[in-house]
Amino acid sequence: MKVIHTSGKRKRAVARVTMKKGSGNVKINNALLDDYFPKMYSMRVREPLFLSGKVSEGFDIYVNVNGGGINGQADASRLAIARALADHDKKLEEIFLKYDRNLLVADVRRNESSKPNRSKPRAKRQKSYR
Repeated sequence: MKVIHTSGKRKRAVARVTMKKGSGNVKINNALLDDYFPKMYSMRVREPLFLSGKVSEGFDIYVNVNGGGINGQADASRLAIARALADHDKKLEEIFLKYDRNLLVADVRRNESSKPNRSKPRAKRQKSYR
């Protein structure tokens, strides 16, 4: 079986996944999944593993994620893991799309940048007439 490399992005976070034959371990930045993320986020990252069933148990998944906050990192990891599993088994692609499109398609929304001489992206300076 070949090694599968995929990546996923969310906001400023970028996750790179390496998936190879193994015993079903999931490591994020060389830490176990439950040790890296709080419970709510680790459950979100596990969604593609639950949906794939027995397929994911035969693989070790290594995730390298950096940038962004904890929510962005969790979503980027989730996307990259789902893409790796879908690359291995094409039937999973249909299951993932039916469950949640964001498992395979990146969310392209980004922060709006601040404008020159303004404090926020959209807030205008107050104007005084007196």
